[in-house]
This record gives sequence, C-alpha cells and structure tokens, in this order.
Amino acid sequence: MSTTFLNTSALALAAVTSVAAPALADDWLEHAANPVTNPIFFESAQIQSEVRPLFLHHRLDNGFVGGGSVNVYALQLRYAVNDRLAIIATKDGYIDTHTPGIGNRGGWADLAAGLKYALIKDDANQFQLTPGFTVDLPTGNEKVFQGTGKGEWNAFVSAVKGFGDFHVSANVGARIPNDMSKSTASLHYSGQLDYFVCKWFMPFVSVNAFTTLNGAGGLPITSEGFDLINFGSGHANGQTQAAVGGGFRSRVLANVDLGFAYEVEVTSQTDIFKDRFTVDVSWRF
Repeated sequence: MSTTFLNTSALALAAVTSVAAPALADDWLEHAANPVTNPIFFESAQIQSEVRPLFLHHRLDNGFVGGGSVNVYALQLRYAVNDRLAIIATKDGYIDTHTPGIGNRGGWADLAAGLKYALIKDDANQFQLTPGFTVDLPTGNEKVFQGTGKGEWNAFVSAVKGFGDFHVSANVGARIPNDMSKSTASLHYSGQLDYFVCKWFMPFVSVNAFTTLNGAGGLPITSEGFDLINFGSGHANGQTQAAVGGGFRSRVLANVDLGFAYEVEVTSQTDIFKDRFTVDVSWRF
C-alpha cells in the first residue's frame, strides 16, 4: 500500500511540474523592464500592445549653440497583431527648444512607424529575438530641424535574454536616408541590464551610441543630432556619440509601468548631448 501511495504521489508531482514549468517560462517577460532611454531607436524585443506617453528634458552642451535645453512631448503606440507581430509608431510629438544661439522655437516632430516580428521566441530558455523596421516621414517643422530630406529607413534587430530576474536587452540597427546628400546615414546600438527587485522597483543601466557613416550637405558641423534630429551634418563622417544612463521602472498597476531615466554623454566632442531626463508611462492593453 505504501509503495502504491509513493508511486501515485510521484506521478502527481511530475504532472504538476510539467504543467507549472511552461507557465513559469511563459511569465519571464513580465519581470523584464522595457527600455526607457533612447526611446525612438531602442525598441524592445517584446511583442505587446501599449500606449506610451513620453517626456524628455534634454540639455545641450554649452559649446553647442550656447547651450540651452530641448523639451519633447510625445506618444508612442504599439499594437500586437498576434504574439509574434506588432505594428509600431515610434516617433511623433512636439519639440520645444530654448537656446541662446537659435532662440526659442517650437514645432512638430517627424512621424515614424513600422513593424517588428519575434523571429525567435524561446520562453523555456528566456530568450527572444525580434527584427523590425520603421520609416521616418519628413512631416515635421523645419524650425526644429524636422521635415528635411526625403525621410529615412531604420532597420534593426532587438533581443532580450533572461537569467531568472536578471535581464540583458540589446538593439542594433542602421538609419538609411532616402537622400544621402541631405541626411546622414548612421549605425545605432543600445544595451541595457535590468533586475526585478519587486514590482515597485526594477532598476536598470543602459548605454546608447550612434556612429555617423557619411557627410551630407546640411550644417557644417562635426556631430549629428543623436536620436531625435538628423542635421545632415557635413563633417560628421566617422564620429561616434554615446551616452550612459540609469533609472528604474515601477509597476503601479498590473498593466501600467512608470519609467524614469537619466543619461549623460560620455564622448568628448562638443555636440547636441550634455544630459537628458526621460519619463514615460507604459499602458499595456
């Protein structure tokens, strides 16, 4: 009788384990913090539907048009067609600049949208690989350095790997303008390390960089506009701009995350980037 009881218990335990293991594997992305920094180009590998309001306070290097600041108010949208494919709208919003060199200006940003697809979705090994693309349309106002050139393509690959509650996220891509005489091409690369302490506190560190690949017929300067602006700089060929940052996400509701990040430039040239604060809300539906 005891042998029968032990055999039955072992079978029951095996059945519970076989059911629970996939469920735990499927939930691993719930503890991964989506990127906050570099919001236009550091696209998450996750496939989800969300509304994401954003606010950026960006300070300019004092040697670049006398310093000053840029505020950006934006709204990103993502819609998961299924668990593999998502439609993404990554760039829009209003740009408000305050600088001694060019004065106070305001205007609308360009629009950018595209698709991403989870090519590898390996929940058992906590890994997801998601390539995608966006198209930037020159619909914005030229007085805030938008609406120039003939638009550009962004082809990228994003990945996330989990190790329990520790996660590594990465994104690499290329910005390819339709008219390289007016806009510059560049490579962009981002990385993030995050850890799920609890739902209220998911800290992360990140790095974001852009390398300009050509000179164009725009401003005769040796740097580019990082993520938001493509100056079409004439002397930026081969220049790399990079920023490191840190922050946290907080899950205030089951489907709502708040995010905060601070970044500072780590490359030495005088350019558009001194430091930046980013605040966002991710409402998933």
